[in-house]
Amino acid sequence: MREFPPEPRAHDSGAPALAPQPALWTGRATNRVQWLLAAGGAACVALGVELAVDSNWTSGVAPLLMSVIGCVAAGLLVIYGTLAFVHVAVKVNDDSLEVRCGHIGLPRRRISLDDVVGADFAPRVTPRQWGGWGYRWRPEKGTAVVVRRGEGLVLRLGDGRVFTVTVDDAEAAVRVIRDRLRLLGATKHAGA
Repeated sequence: MREFPPEPRAHDSGAPALAPQPALWTGRATNRVQWLLAAGGAACVALGVELAVDSNWTSGVAPLLMSVIGCVAAGLLVIYGTLAFVHVAVKVNDDSLEVRCGHIGLPRRRISLDDVVGADFAPRVTPRQWGGWGYRWRPEKGTAVVVRRGEGLVLRLGDGRVFTVTVDDAEAAVRVIRDRLRLLGATKHAGA
């Protein structure tokens, strides 16, 4: 059976046709310093295991148990907290922006482009501005995913909130998102 290409549609809105957009934009940012912090967390876990295996504590089981659990819990929290923010991956597609952190993709945030009113390039985002690395919230600034110092993408949402993420080639992401927003706006006006 022979397939035919689809027939071109006429634009009845009178507006000029927008150029087709790329299907996908992806970006990433990495912070290798976090591996040093993860090594510190692994050392805490190792200390907890060492205490559990080779204990010469004469003061009782309760202090030993609290020390072991404390070291292991603190170490695991440090390991997760650092490895979750070793890198961030950002993906923009036709209808949303998705941010995934770390090797397992958690935490994850998906923002529909219908909720975005603007996108801006931030030439310098620092952990100091946000109170550290990781998934951050500050009442006067909004929410951010900061994995390293450098350029970032700032989304202004329709409800007044702001979302910032550090990512390489953030200027390209801003261009793609602005093009998508124009395309979505043209589609809404044509459908109205």
